[in-house]
Amino acid sequence: MNEVLEKIQKIGIVPVVVLDDAKDAAPLAKALCEGGLPCAEVTFRTAAAEESIRIMAKEFPEMLVGAGTVLTTEQVDRAVNAGAKFIVSPGLNPTVVKYCVDKGIPVTPGTSNPSDVEMAISLGLDVVKFFPAEQAGGINMIKAMAAPYTQMKFMPTGGINAKNINSYLAFDKILACGGSWMVKKDLVAAGEFDKIRDLTKEAVQTMLGFELAHIGINCDSEAEAEKTADAFDGLFGFTKKVGNSSVFAGTAVEAMKSKGLGSKGHIAVATNSVVRAKNYLEMMGYKFNEESAKFKGDKMTAIYLADEIGGFAVHLVQK
Repeated sequence: MNEVLEKIQKIGIVPVVVLDDAKDAAPLAKALCEGGLPCAEVTFRTAAAEESIRIMAKEFPEMLVGAGTVLTTEQVDRAVNAGAKFIVSPGLNPTVVKYCVDKGIPVTPGTSNPSDVEMAISLGLDVVKFFPAEQAGGINMIKAMAAPYTQMKFMPTGGINAKNINSYLAFDKILACGGSWMVKKDLVAAGEFDKIRDLTKEAVQTMLGFELAHIGINCDSEAEAEKTADAFDGLFGFTKKVGNSSVFAGTAVEAMKSKGLGSKGHIAVATNSVVRAKNYLEMMGYKFNEESAKFKGDKMTAIYLADEIGGFAVHLVQK
């Protein structure tokens, strides 16, 4: 997969932006980056789109800026010259797609049926937009279409919001979702960029779904681990379950048979996507112990942060 599309996959949500005035480009980009989504699909529906892309790309080089609603090869050139790193279109125009492919520009054309997907495959694509997502059958339609096209991934856009995004992202054929609920035009027009930042943060938290999974307690021996688990079982009815390296009391407490990572033990935080959560936390400046990563196939399912918190090692685990 193209490197740009891999970055989009790690981000998870692509804000779909409509700007009527290029003066709003910089404060909007700042709000999105501070909110945890350093990415934007700036639609070419308005005269301000090209200049908005140029401003975002120049002033926020860490941001992944693309152009949406691209209908012609001339718009492709204008968008890329302005700094766009990827192209999105509402439908599949073979001329536009081939033009992008020949120039090595990542492009995700809109599809809504198997014939569109087969056309995309014939043009050499492995990622397509699914549009309009909800109106075209939603996640159930994507699952039905994905079955015969095992290498294809989808980026649904249209009707995606905080209530349904996780039902899409839970499917492994979804690269990312496009959405505009955190960048509504009335908020941009009113200059309410703080609210856009806060809505963006909420969108990220909704997508990642952080929850405390369990607390691991370091014990000196198997006997101490069993005694610890017995205590929680007796107090709260947390049923003891003996494992190879630890003894669980219910699902909330893990007593380690020998000292593991962390001075006192470890805290496991469950998330909807370890990869996206890791990407998000790395953007915030946190570092990870790469050697601690665990995988199921090629999917990362767990990894520890590099530093302890309060004497506890902290790791992300896949829900």
